[in-house]
Amino acid sequence: MSGHVRIEVNEKGKTVYRLTSHRRTITETDIVTFVNLIGLHEPPFIDMEWVKNELPATHNKRFAPAPFLISLGMGLVATSIMEIVEAITKKENLGPFHGMVGLEAVVRNPAYPGDTLHVDLEAAVDRKTKNGQTLVDLKHVLKNQRNKIVVIFTEKIIFEPPE
Repeated sequence: MSGHVRIEVNEKGKTVYRLTSHRRTITETDIVTFVNLIGLHEPPFIDMEWVKNELPATHNKRFAPAPFLISLGMGLVATSIMEIVEAITKKENLGPFHGMVGLEAVVRNPAYPGDTLHVDLEAAVDRKTKNGQTLVDLKHVLKNQRNKIVVIFTEKIIFEPPE
């Protein structure tokens, strides 16, 4: 399922860089470790009796917190992200990559232990800043084994002007 960067022109005439990540099955250990690592000690994540009694029947088992899903989504493309950065830098004549400057996310569906997730990544130039830097959107669509969207999040990254 994973592959190299695909460069396409969308219906608006904008160049889009696409990549599909490898898959990863999440485990209860993954979720518990993440929750403890960041100190997310809220009843939905540490008290299974509370979860069973207080959440709706469709959601009354251990589930992955949104920050875990975003982190996992970034990790799934980490081994290939430089392919996107190199392709977009070359084709769009951008300067050096400078880093992430923003993040927006929407959770669509829960993810549970045993779910296998992958990311469909889409990158495109957003705009130039008044300083001549270029903002690029990296849209991550995290999907489960049934191809249902779990989370959509967009990293905004910035490139310096070409030298």
